[in-house]
Amino acid sequence: QVQLVESGGGLVQAGGSLRLSCAASGRIHTINACGWYRQAPGKERELVAALSSGGMTNYADFVKGRFAISRDNAKNTVYLQMNSLKPEDTAVYYCNADLQFYDGGYYYSKYYWGQGTQVTVSS
Repeated sequence: QVQLVESGGGLVQAGGSLRLSCAASGRIHTINACGWYRQAPGKERELVAALSSGGMTNYADFVKGRFAISRDNAKNTVYLQMNSLKPEDTAVYYCNADLQFYDGGYYYSKYYWGQGTQVTVSS
């Protein structure tokens, strides 16, 4: 069974740091494009950071210079390093990834979502 499992969330004071991990399990060939999203109570889910298969990054304006997305294909894991955290960063953070599979001589890919991890930043 293929799934994305996030970890690393928690409670941190403003100005602190956290590193979120998103591990892909199952018979995966590689991770293509991936990204982190977040959803605060009463708000829409929004893109935080994205990483293309070619290594291009894209960040929401509200995290530029503070957050960094990275990927370790050897470990099938995506990371989000979050520094200088603010109370407004409080949300459930979700990983989204385009996973590539190899089966019977063919490659194919499919997007998956993780279950989310809570990040709470106290003032």
